[in-house]
Amino acid sequence: MLPAVNGQNARTHVRMSYLEAVVQAQIEELERDESVIVMGEDIALYGGGKLVEQFDERRIWSMPISEPSFTGVGIGAAISGLRPIVDLTIASFMYLASDQIINQASKLRYMTGGQIRVPIVIRCCMYYGTALAAQHSDRPYPQFLNVPGLKIISPTTPADIKGLLKSAIRDDDPVLVFEDTKLWTVKGDVPVDREFLLPIGRADVRRPGADVTVVAIAGAMRPTLEAAEALAEEGVSVEVIDPRTLKPLDTDTILRSVAKTGRLVIVENAHRIASLGAEIAATIAEEGFSYLKKPIQRMAAPDVHVPFSPALEGQLFPGKERIAAAIRRVL
Repeated sequence: MLPAVNGQNARTHVRMSYLEAVVQAQIEELERDESVIVMGEDIALYGGGKLVEQFDERRIWSMPISEPSFTGVGIGAAISGLRPIVDLTIASFMYLASDQIINQASKLRYMTGGQIRVPIVIRCCMYYGTALAAQHSDRPYPQFLNVPGLKIISPTTPADIKGLLKSAIRDDDPVLVFEDTKLWTVKGDVPVDREFLLPIGRADVRRPGADVTVVAIAGAMRPTLEAAEALAEEGVSVEVIDPRTLKPLDTDTILRSVAKTGRLVIVENAHRIASLGAEIAATIAEEGFSYLKKPIQRMAAPDVHVPFSPALEGQLFPGKERIAAAIRRVL
């Protein structure tokens, strides 16, 4: 889109990948606010090469491979006036930093009666489906949903990750960012406006429909949209919702959709037990049971660790055909 501004064409959007949008959001916030810093391990290896090239060691802190220690350093920096972006790289490393995140970052504001703010962003990347084996392939966001004081985002488009990451950096509470590496290569039009922000806690209807509501979380979005497209050729109208923010969850948008369609399918790649899908299903059962025409369908990974074998791992996660089959079951 190239509208005329002062007699000249000004580009309002630029096409970029999801990962490029992540980097761009950080660059813009580092340039905007001197209190923003980035710290982590192997930053340049996980898409952060431009950050290392553009900013010096005062703004980009290369840390040793000790996730609990540098997460604690980040929390200390946050309560001292900085706005750290802590890059934990692989999502499974969240386990190592969990004591700092849960017992410190999430609780300090509450335990000091609001006297201490913890404006920290903690990024991690969910790698799976790439034969990295059990210790590097988890999707652990459900465990942190149970922690008061944390905000959690996991959007699925380049524009959304840019707008939400910028909002997270400016937020005065700790925000966890779970990026799905299956989305890193997805391209889309991203606003060039440096003040483009998206509110934390608001879902998006990625595809409007009338027959079935499908809530797709993180990397489950791509096969869900493919399934919806295929079913459209059969005359089935699927509404696809992207929560974008996992906590606080926008249940109002989901309830409105289910009130319209009367059917709900939830798709995610985390384990099924105590998942976000379970929380959404419980909420709809409690607050929207009268809307339902058929039982809720949940799709997730089974309760097994991720195997190294690509042939075995590929069977764990819901794909296009299985998602389409679940949608057909509720028609």
